[in-house]
Amino acid sequence: MTSKKNKKHIVIDARMRQTTTGRYMDGLIENLQGLGDDYKFTVMLKPEDDWKPTAKNFSTEVCKYKPYSFNPIKQITFAYWLYKLHADLVHFTMSPQDPVFYRKKIVTTTHDLTVLKYKITSKLPAWVNYLRQKGYRFLMWQTNKKARHIIVPTQYVADDVNKKYLFTNRKTTVTLEASDPPLPGKPKTPEIQPDKFIMYVGNANEYKNLERLISAFGILKEQHEDLKIIFVGKRKYHHKKLQNWAKKQPFYEDILFTGFIPDEELKWYYQNALVYVFPSLSEGFGLPGLEAMAHGCPVVSSNATCLPEVNGDAAEYFNPLDITDMAEKIDKVISSEALRKKLIEKGYENAKRFSWRRMATQTLQVYKDALTK
Repeated sequence: MTSKKNKKHIVIDARMRQTTTGRYMDGLIENLQGLGDDYKFTVMLKPEDDWKPTAKNFSTEVCKYKPYSFNPIKQITFAYWLYKLHADLVHFTMSPQDPVFYRKKIVTTTHDLTVLKYKITSKLPAWVNYLRQKGYRFLMWQTNKKARHIIVPTQYVADDVNKKYLFTNRKTTVTLEASDPPLPGKPKTPEIQPDKFIMYVGNANEYKNLERLISAFGILKEQHEDLKIIFVGKRKYHHKKLQNWAKKQPFYEDILFTGFIPDEELKWYYQNALVYVFPSLSEGFGLPGLEAMAHGCPVVSSNATCLPEVNGDAAEYFNPLDITDMAEKIDKVISSEALRKKLIEKGYENAKRFSWRRMATQTLQVYKDALTK
């Protein structure tokens, strides 16, 4: 056992823990406890985050700096703040969160390169979004360049990163993520409770391909008049934009936006949906599909990027650019109880392939390797 004085100090950036990507950070910091006793860990949190560790070698540090800042002054002061932590290694759990001016050892997790492939849109002016896109490209390049090691969630992302940045080929490690166990507690019947529905959970960014999903739903309505579609997710800019677009559709009354809902209600939706549809054009891992499988909900998925790698033979696949194919594959599943049962069984087995504990163990090995370089 290494003495407390001689323990290497590893800082883990978990400022994004309260977002959808935060499930990766939760899986990491919860499962590292009890594994890395020979190290001292500090978890960086936002001021409003009250997460507490249970292991004695873990502590927290409140960080006032927001992720992804393009402000040169904040880049410098954030780097200075990090230097004062005297870390032997810092793990930035989302590229590119690290300040440009921090030059000590870092490990980074590059979840995907979606931000480089699709235009950034927001309520800000177009010229601001253009500059942000350029800024992200530079920050992503410099993060992957200076990192001692790069963690990615799938082989697809490893290949994508290594193709984009040739200098990453010998310092990239795949650490598969995992679905959480079924949501705790008893399912609670929500206020919106249709008899026959398909569902989607997550954000509504353009690459999620939700307008095509709604168009495919319109085709499905021709054969399934009583079918409805549920969109679960916080009502932010892209959800509001999608809802405004959906209002123009003649079947809008059958498109339901729940906004944020408690886990107990989400559990009810998973257990009662005919299928979970994942139409995305680009993913690094795609946790919602696995979450649906863990709850016994059959999955109909895009065949793009990493999704076949993660979902295996436990999903029915479609071309995400072809709304007719999307509608046909959804119809194929919701029209066949035998196929639904088969996908549910395979989904349970597929979800078992993944483990947060194994991911944390692999990440700890990455830390050890990075510290010796």
